[in-house]
Amino acid sequence: MAPTVQSLGIDQLPREQRLALVHEIWETIVSEPQPPLLTEAQRLELERRVAEDDAAPDDVVPWEQVKAQALSRLKP
Repeated sequence: MAPTVQSLGIDQLPREQRLALVHEIWETIVSEPQPPLLTEAQRLELERRVAEDDAAPDDVVPWEQVKAQALSRLKP
């Protein structure tokens, strides 16, 4: 079972001490190295799509058309 503020007694601390504790906890979180948000395959796919868009920036479909097509597929 994960610890809670009640089980640790944190809820009994004065507000200033709880805020200081939050700051300390946050500092330990941000100081840890973070895993990449994307997998390597996702990163490569994103780079491919960006390059494709950069190569043909005018090759787009307006949102209204995309929305209309999606909504038409939902109708029985």
